[in-house]
Amino acid sequence: MNDHALPLPAQRGARPLHKRSLNLSGHRTSVALEPEFWCALNLIAQKRALTLAGLVGQVDAARPPDRPLASALRVEALREWMPDLTEMADNNREDQLG
Repeated sequence: MNDHALPLPAQRGARPLHKRSLNLSGHRTSVALEPEFWCALNLIAQKRALTLAGLVGQVDAARPPDRPLASALRVEALREWMPDLTEMADNNREDQLG
């Protein structure tokens, strides 16, 4: 075993992902996100007068087929508070983020 290996995120004090099971389009699926993203998504759902499952369903239906649902949900949360992110994505300017 390598004594110089980096510790796993959980060993460094990172917050664990919270997994939620949802029924989307008639099938059960599970999504694991950081608690902060679940909180943000709940606030977005309330603002839009949706249930959390309703919001997740909308994001699921609108996401590109090659984007994982967890990733699409994180991006949706970012776009709510960072409207310029949508414009940057539309211009395909990944370099603007870093």
